[in-house]
Amino acid sequence: MVAFSQTPWSRYRDRCISLPARSHPSTIRVEQELAKLRSLDSSSFSSIEANCSALSGLVELYRCINEVLNLPLVQQALVSHRREIWVQELVDGSVRFLDICDNTRDAVLVIKESIRQLQSAIRRCKYEDSGVENSIVAYISLRKKIKHESLKKSLASLRQMDYTSGASPPLQLENEVTVAVIRVLREASSITSSIFNSLLSLLAVPVHWRPKPSRWSVVSRLVHKGAITRNNQAERANELENLDMAIEAMQFGSLRRDAEAEEKIQSIVRERLLGLDSSIERIEHGTEGLFRELIHTRVSLLNIITQ
Repeated sequence: MVAFSQTPWSRYRDRCISLPARSHPSTIRVEQELAKLRSLDSSSFSSIEANCSALSGLVELYRCINEVLNLPLVQQALVSHRREIWVQELVDGSVRFLDICDNTRDAVLVIKESIRQLQSAIRRCKYEDSGVENSIVAYISLRKKIKHESLKKSLASLRQMDYTSGASPPLQLENEVTVAVIRVLREASSITSSIFNSLLSLLAVPVHWRPKPSRWSVVSRLVHKGAITRNNQAERANELENLDMAIEAMQFGSLRRDAEAEEKIQSIVRERLLGLDSSIERIEHGTEGLFRELIHTRVSLLNIITQ
């Protein structure tokens, strides 16, 4: 999985991006939210929960940015430069982020529905029943389809945005407010791109489960990945990978015809499905909130450039 990247943010760290203190208290909140997101530990972004926290911070950041964009002083500063290329870049970026956020919302909804169908099938049946096996196959198929049809496209769009932003011309303006606002919006875009990269890479994690494995192939994978016991490697895996390993373990339990072991493994699968369902729902709420704020940001920018 691609690690949560802080590289794009470094372009702005050595510069003063502070908005004029006289503007409004909301400018202070923008800088505070940016500071919180900058301080996130990239090594912790292997889990859905960590990405949910970053997503919540991003929602709050754009809520504050939208308040700033509604300030007369800021609007006047941007209107005077609305035909500049870096203003158009921000407008174009707002469209791309909306598309990426919308694609992510759709993918999350499909994953959530497939998780709940799998939960329902396991509650009703034993693994060897065709209902559970069919639900597992459907879940895995949807994961693969989402990765190749939706998430891959969004990741490519983010890479293009990062390339474009890296080629952006430097700001050579005398207006203090305009320079500060553009730099803040550029950094917000860079952080947004990094968080989406992390989240999409996590959701697109390769599916390791394979149908109808041999007894020894499953044993080998369980030994190395720790699907049943909570060893250090299993703890480092994200929630989706942990579920894949538990499903494999459930298959092995059915091959052994050990009723006690099979029940234990099914219990682990149910527990991990429940945890994953909760985490995916948090992502759903986060992307819904972010989508609303991104719409407000785009509307504000369009109103400015059309004045």
